[in-house]
Amino acid sequence: MSNIQLIIEERAADIGKFLVGRLLPFRQKRMIGPFIYIDHMGPIKLNEREQMDIRPHPHIGLSTLTFLFEGSIMHRDTLGNTVEIKPGAVNWMTAGKGIVHSERTPEYLRNEDKTMHGLQIWVALPKHLEQMEPEFFHIEADQLPAWSDGNVEIKLVAGEVMGHRSPVPVYSKLYMLEIKSLKRQTLNLGEHLYGESGLYILNGGIESEGNRFGPKQILVAKDASLCEFVIEADSAIYLFGGEAFPEERMIDWNFVATSKELIQAAKQKWKEQKFDKIPGDEAEFVPYPSLKK
Repeated sequence: MSNIQLIIEERAADIGKFLVGRLLPFRQKRMIGPFIYIDHMGPIKLNEREQMDIRPHPHIGLSTLTFLFEGSIMHRDTLGNTVEIKPGAVNWMTAGKGIVHSERTPEYLRNEDKTMHGLQIWVALPKHLEQMEPEFFHIEADQLPAWSDGNVEIKLVAGEVMGHRSPVPVYSKLYMLEIKSLKRQTLNLGEHLYGESGLYILNGGIESEGNRFGPKQILVAKDASLCEFVIEADSAIYLFGGEAFPEERMIDWNFVATSKELIQAAKQKWKEQKFDKIPGDEAEFVPYPSLKK
């Protein structure tokens, strides 16, 4: 019997000046473990007149994980952090009771051609922490655990699995692995995984029980302990998942919570512009969608 429960294809989503490939949430699968939102951004070529300028916008009840393959983003937030995100590094911002951030092309790249390509991920917080104080951490690429297993290169982006722990300070039991193959081979990782598990194919492909699957798909396992597949040569995939929460999560725009009341309060607070401002990026903001003309 096949261990693939669901296949999720990227769907185009508009986040302003950018079209992204939306992977989660999906109508038949709202979350995979604590992972509640995944966008594949790019690859997109930008010339000297085109910039990434995602204006200040708020979050509650989640942690954001930004992971770039190409390009650079300047992150600013209401805690006063100004950090350039480069390929392979992890930006981990925990919103808790509320944070505002912006994501823009760095000044030194604004007059030249550039490429943007990466993953934007939301991880829901446990119920008892969804109103915690906001936090921010930046982990450089060389700080992430990385190892080889035969002809496979593995990097632990976040969480804990296979006897390794990422320095990204997560708040629930989860994992996100980058796996790159040098040749075609069979991988059997089920004994190391736990909870719910998803497999995202960035490039190349995998085969499972006679079926081939290519880029821009998430495969959701019926049983993580049975995770076995053939990975093609020169492929890059991401395994992610973990233990699911007992409570349902609600999403409204950039807000995630276990109750409608928390989301309604955040919406009203943003509409009244009572969130903190970002030092050095106070002039603009993204209106709540219902306020747009």
